[in-house]
Amino acid sequence: MNFSAFSPRWSAVAASGAVLVALAAGMAAPASADVPAPVPATAPLPRLDPAKLQAAIGGLPDADVTGALLRITGGAGHWSGTSGVGDLKTGQGVPPDAHIRIGSISKVFTATIVLQLAAEHRIDLATPVQQYLPGVLPVGLPPVEVGQLLNHTSGLPRGANGPEFGDGSPEWFAANRLKSFTPQQAIDLMTGRPMQFAPGTAQQYNGMNYYVAGLLVEKITGHTFAHEVRSRITRPLGLHDTQVPDADDPRLPGPHSHGYLTVTSSDGTMHPVDVTEQSPWPWAEGGMISTPADLDRFMTALFHGRFLPPAQQAELFTVPDVPSFHSSQCRTETDAGRACMTMGIMKVKASNGVVVWGKTGSRPGYTSGVFATRDLSRKIVYSVNPTNLNGTEIRFIQQIAAASFGPVVPATH
Repeated sequence: MNFSAFSPRWSAVAASGAVLVALAAGMAAPASADVPAPVPATAPLPRLDPAKLQAAIGGLPDADVTGALLRITGGAGHWSGTSGVGDLKTGQGVPPDAHIRIGSISKVFTATIVLQLAAEHRIDLATPVQQYLPGVLPVGLPPVEVGQLLNHTSGLPRGANGPEFGDGSPEWFAANRLKSFTPQQAIDLMTGRPMQFAPGTAQQYNGMNYYVAGLLVEKITGHTFAHEVRSRITRPLGLHDTQVPDADDPRLPGPHSHGYLTVTSSDGTMHPVDVTEQSPWPWAEGGMISTPADLDRFMTALFHGRFLPPAQQAELFTVPDVPSFHSSQCRTETDAGRACMTMGIMKVKASNGVVVWGKTGSRPGYTSGVFATRDLSRKIVYSVNPTNLNGTEIRFIQQIAAASFGPVVPATH
């Protein structure tokens, strides 16, 4: 999830450029190895080295991360492994099939449904969303096309830090993790704030886009977002472990790794607080739950065009030719200041020429990613369990990226 809409400290986990960039390059989407490759690879993949892969997630638990899992599939080889502990009280290891809070990976599901509605001629990607959702966006904002929501070229305000969302500290979240808020409450945080840029002229990763997109799905279909995910994606694919929980349902199904945050008590001592149970209120923007196997299956089907006809499938792999505007994602040397997000996923090119597509996501206690080469010869799903909100898990993401696809060099300018 993109916490930057609410708090700069929370944004370090999900919206830190270095975290998301490295994540994006080191992860891949899921699928079965016997599925034919749709598109040739862009560059030779590094061979899978089990020792390097295990080392990439090794050394856990430590002060910043309690556990990690990595699943690699595809025609170029398979590997899976875990490290650390999934439960600090019992010392139990990380379940390889753990349920995880996938944060902003939820956006891939949301974008898929919106693109399906476009294919069904129930919406037009070039039509201002205000025509479909009158009164939802704050008064005075310029027309924003539906497609501009999906590829983050809307220029919508980032949203102010409202008191109902706290100060973004681990202490606040630990104490208020069961609180839930509506999508409209999140959208209303934009009121009185300026546009970041004129719609369509630049790209800036912004979770506000997907709160609006989720409401659009519900308005057009007449059903809840959760219903549309079930009927269009999870039920047809048999994704039994993927769900959109109710906003007031804090449970995470088992098996799972526990999520923790290190908090400072009033006496100055520091200790971990279990935040496994937390409100999934980010919803279509970042509230879903899944497993590595389900994410693998979903991304494989998506890349193969099972959900989208050719015109909409092309949008899934089209990066707009606009500059990146202070974006939390497109920050590698190979991005060169340009956009990297499509209508639902992101593109990252490693320094060895390997191009991968996918999405990252974060919730407190959980940072995850799913990425793949276009031909699905290599797909990865990973999840790590950070104990803070400042992005220190980045080193593990960089190690996973390098071992899986090749190094991604963060921008220095």
